[in-house]
This record gives sequence, structure tokens and C-alpha cells, in this order.
Amino acid sequence: MNQFKKVLVAVDFSENSEYAFNYALDLSKQFGGELTIVHVLNEPANLVGFYIPNSVVFEQLNKEVEEGASSKMENFCSANMGDFKNYKTSIVSGHPYEEIIRKANETDASLIVMGTHGRTGIEHLIFGSTAERVVRSASCPVLTIRLPVEQHKSL
Repeated sequence: MNQFKKVLVAVDFSENSEYAFNYALDLSKQFGGELTIVHVLNEPANLVGFYIPNSVVFEQLNKEVEEGASSKMENFCSANMGDFKNYKTSIVSGHPYEEIIRKANETDASLIVMGTHGRTGIEHLIFGSTAERVVRSASCPVLTIRLPVEQHKSL
């Protein structure tokens, strides 16, 4: 079996992704590997078609969103990393599945770990599945983690 020396975990700071993060961290510790934590921001171009007041300046909005994500990532790592130091963080903009694949290739990841929301039916049809797209496109194994049923029902 290929050891997982470079694990990439995608987080959106939801309960699902935090649960998946714990698996990624445990695997990185177990295999003495490096952990890359990536958070993808949707590009403002995805807002085209929505009414945006003239007073909103996209550059300022982008800057505030990036600063908020950086702060959230810093807090997330402070709360969850403990004594584990072999990690990097990355905040990127774009379509989540494309950016996760790009970052995995860029870091030569040997495993991608990500949470899944478990959407089905019309919700899956409308929103799609980032995890499904990553599984289909990744050049390395992908471990998808879903919250235990008892936790999932409470959401």
C-alpha cells in the first residue's frame, strides 16, 4: 500500500469538513506526512446575474472575504492542530473541485480527504457534488467522509 506522505484536506469550516479534517490529521500523524489544508473561495464572477448595489466595490469585497477566510483558517488551525507542525495552509479562489484538484497536483498529494454533505435528489441535482467531481478527476486516492448518521440528522 502506498503510504500517505502528502495529505491534502479540503475544508469549508462546516461540521462535515471539520469531521473529515480529523481523519486527515490522524493519517498525517500516522504516516509521518505533510498535511495541506485548503479552503476555496468562490469567485465573485459566480455572482453575475444577482443585483449588486453600485456602492459595492468588488476589490474591497474580495479583500474582506480573503481576510475573513485567513482569520478563520488561523483560528481553525490554532484550535485543531495541537502539537502537529508539519502542515501548510492555502486559501484559493475558483470553482472548489477544480481548485482542490489543482492544489493536489501542485503539492503532489498522495491522498485527498474531504467531507461530503450527502445531498441527494433535487438538492444534489441543483448543487452538484464537489466530492463526486474530485473523486472523478483526481490522480490520487480520495477519501470522502460523511458525518455519522446521528450527527447528520441533527443538522
